[in-house]
Amino acid sequence: MIQANALRSGMCILHEGEICRVMTVIHRTPGNLRAFVQVRMRNLRTGNSFEHRFSSTESVERAHLDTVPMEYLYSDADTHHFMNQSTYEQLALTDEVLGDGMLYLLPNSVIKVDLYEGNPVGVELPQTVVLQVAETEPGMKGATASSSYKPAKMETGLVVLVPPFIEAGAKIEVDTRENKYLRRV
Repeated sequence: MIQANALRSGMCILHEGEICRVMTVIHRTPGNLRAFVQVRMRNLRTGNSFEHRFSSTESVERAHLDTVPMEYLYSDADTHHFMNQSTYEQLALTDEVLGDGMLYLLPNSVIKVDLYEGNPVGVELPQTVVLQVAETEPGMKGATASSSYKPAKMETGLVVLVPPFIEAGAKIEVDTRENKYLRRV
């Protein structure tokens, strides 16, 4: 158990019997009223985001997750298969657990899978991934990086806004947290 004023972004807690990941934490002290902590959380089982207000001295139960590095192998109809890199056991994850993370994965890429009581509840993607541009509009002659951006579809189906000089077939680095073009590789 920890106090609510010790909550930080990224922590996993048990809230009303459900495991939740803390996304944002704001400490408030309104005038001469008691201090409270406004927390935005995401339920890891359902994927729903919600806000909750804790008293600053309220106790919160911290969830202990096992984080295991796993290699993405392949996908079939509605499941995606991963292999534990230390035990070589395979695990099938559904679209609900992966969410939009599937758009950043190529075969043989390694991600961290969060397990709670042996069941997968979420994934941690690397901060950046390198993907190849599958299709985009042709670039304009003399276009610079300060020009307007154009949409580009990656090999995984992800759509990212890129500068006009990026052509189909180019490899680019993408920020997985903001779905944003970083640089050409």
